[in-house]
Amino acid sequence: MKAYQLGEFEEIVLLTVAVLYEDAYGVSIRKEIVDKLERKVSIGALQSALRRMEKKGYLESIYGEATAVRGGKRKRFFRVTALGMKALEYSKDVRMKLWDSIPSIAFEYGSI
Repeated sequence: MKAYQLGEFEEIVLLTVAVLYEDAYGVSIRKEIVDKLERKVSIGALQSALRRMEKKGYLESIYGEATAVRGGKRKRFFRVTALGMKALEYSKDVRMKLWDSIPSIAFEYGSI
């Protein structure tokens, strides 16, 4: 089902938002990806992906309270929607079907 197709980075971002749950905002999402996956992520690329997936209906966002620590600026928190979860489940199912279809001989090195 093409409606649920995700790019690799989108899938990583959606999964990370789900992992962080109520603490998923730009800086925390980026930090989690960098720490857990040892992958460089620019804040611009992340923000573009978050906006794109919010437009697709995979994410929703709300603004937190303004804090003095942030100079009165509010954090924008993200949460995966039901549609986003369907997209993640679809992606997982597709990958598992492919993994399950690999004949065991394919993992024997030097068989070619």
